[in-house]
Amino acid sequence: MPKNKSGADAPQAAARTRRGPKKILVLHGPNLNLLGSREPEIYGCKTLADINRRLIALGKAAGAIVVCFQSNNEGALIDRVQQSKKEQVAYLIVNPAGLTHTSVALRDALAGVAIPFIEVHLSNIHAREPFRRHSYFSDQAAGTICGLGSRGYELALQFILQQA
Repeated sequence: MPKNKSGADAPQAAARTRRGPKKILVLHGPNLNLLGSREPEIYGCKTLADINRRLIALGKAAGAIVVCFQSNNEGALIDRVQQSKKEQVAYLIVNPAGLTHTSVALRDALAGVAIPFIEVHLSNIHAREPFRRHSYFSDQAAGTICGLGSRGYELALQFILQQA
């Protein structure tokens, strides 16, 4: 397959140019603004700002636009999901945090916009308290990554960037 000057496959690069860069929204749920200081033995020492900077840089290097949004308010997260449809977001990375186990409304918003998403959790929710083992999102997600700390976000982004 022919390559362009940057080494990318020419047809893929041409398609990206016509449509513009891929837009990816990273959605962080409640209490993730406390990363770095909140229970580092469970959630790690990286701050949310550290994670966001890394994802934005990785996206930029791949020619994608990565936008990060965090809220402790379920309604704000729902509004942001609905807005993503208007912005032609191609993919979402979603860490619903504590809403994983409670939010039918956020689940419905994701179903309503029908944008594919990867569900990410810093901790292994299946090895935690029984109430944390059920997710309202996993059956809708294109994939779920849990227990790999902040690296889970990067793996989700790598997968998304490889999608046509």
